[in-house]
Amino acid sequence: AGMAATASVGGHVERRSYPVSGGGMVQGRGFELVRELDLAGHAPRVRDEAVELCSAPLCPPGERTLILGGSQLAMQIHESLGHASELDRALGGEVDLAGASFVTPDMAPSLQLGSDCVTLVADGHLSGGLASRAFDDEGTPSSRWNVVSGGKLGGYHTSREWASAVDDAESRGACRADGWYSPPLVRMTNVSLEPGAWDLDALLADTEDGAIFADNVRSWSIDQRRVHFQFTSEIAWEVQGGRLGRMLRRPTYQGETAQFWNSCDAVCGPAHWKLYGVTDCGKGNPMQVAEMSHGAAPARFRGVSFL
Repeated sequence: AGMAATASVGGHVERRSYPVSGGGMVQGRGFELVRELDLAGHAPRVRDEAVELCSAPLCPPGERTLILGGSQLAMQIHESLGHASELDRALGGEVDLAGASFVTPDMAPSLQLGSDCVTLVADGHLSGGLASRAFDDEGTPSSRWNVVSGGKLGGYHTSREWASAVDDAESRGACRADGWYSPPLVRMTNVSLEPGAWDLDALLADTEDGAIFADNVRSWSIDQRRVHFQFTSEIAWEVQGGRLGRMLRRPTYQGETAQFWNSCDAVCGPAHWKLYGVTDCGKGNPMQVAEMSHGAAPARFRGVSFL
């Protein structure tokens, strides 16, 4: 469930979404999720922000600190490190739809994929996760492991076919098809950034003036090895005096995956952590569509380049 408001003012057309862009919040739960979102209570704010965005200044270019909201961060996880940790991509067995990976087994031992703040957990049993299941489509039990631990690769997403290629004793249960008529593929499961210890207000107070807080995906692109990326968010605010200041339009940031995750120096705590569903992840040829979830809380990244 979710909502979006579109406004047109002076030739500018902008959209605000709640709680996420791209069709609303999706979890493996019941109608209690809809009640928790309080759509009617948020509707006036969403409307007003859409109108205000049309007159807001464009986010200025340059290098600055970036705080990503959870919704934007979930897609960052998905595109830059989630797909990069699928072993068939890393070994060149699947290269469709921006399909390879820079996290190759020969490079993995020396790759610093993130800072000490960055621990990404794959969990096929995560409550509410769209990829949660007892077994994958090869009959392998689902599992839980660290994809990235303290910035280092912990383990790939594998199938029975691919596990032996990196001398794993068994598959991690990450092989799925989108129906009986399709061959199962290595698929990321629910991949989440472990929460840190920061409160969001404290994190803002600890951040210098001129930093950018951005959230809700508007558009993105990433190269065929999951190295270079560019994201545009729906909305941003400039940090001023330790809090959110003026609204900014169409913040666009870019970077290299490992460098970006190594610049992470703070992650908000469990109170800010939410689970975001992806319902249209494409892979393979002919393309298959799969679902998975990514948990995230706002996090801070230093020295990010804005266009």
